[in-house]
Amino acid sequence: MMKAVKEGKEQLIDQAVKSGLQLNALAVDAACSGNPGKMEYQGVYVANGQQIFHFGPVFGTNNIGEFLAIVHALAYMKKNNINMPIYSDSRNAMSWVKQKKCRTKLERNAKTEPLFQLIERAEKWLHDNTLSVPIIKWDKNLWGETPADFGRK
Repeated sequence: MMKAVKEGKEQLIDQAVKSGLQLNALAVDAACSGNPGKMEYQGVYVANGQQIFHFGPVFGTNNIGEFLAIVHALAYMKKNNINMPIYSDSRNAMSWVKQKKCRTKLERNAKTEPLFQLIERAEKWLHDNTLSVPIIKWDKNLWGETPADFGRK
């Protein structure tokens, strides 16, 4: 039984690679209980699902988490001299990273101040560093949920 499951998984991976998925990549995702609410994000290695980093939970929004996850992945790779694509399923976060600005509508107040300090740090990092790796939209239709998904849907 286990051999059949393993072979089935290998077949799915083969099909995903044939459709353009790069296994030597990081996938990032965020989850939020309520919006705003308790937010966390993580980055995982696509090839084996190994968690590379995790942050949270903090009070925030899903889009902020997606943005911070991409910036965290970029900073992690620069610090560790790694060059591989980043997959994200968030068009908003990808756009914000490209603009080097988190365009959240979340109110800045005492409850959200720690998160806004992280956002400012991320924006500063984006302004001070060159983006050298591709950030690619995760194709859920071809590959299913991103390996970084928290599985809470």
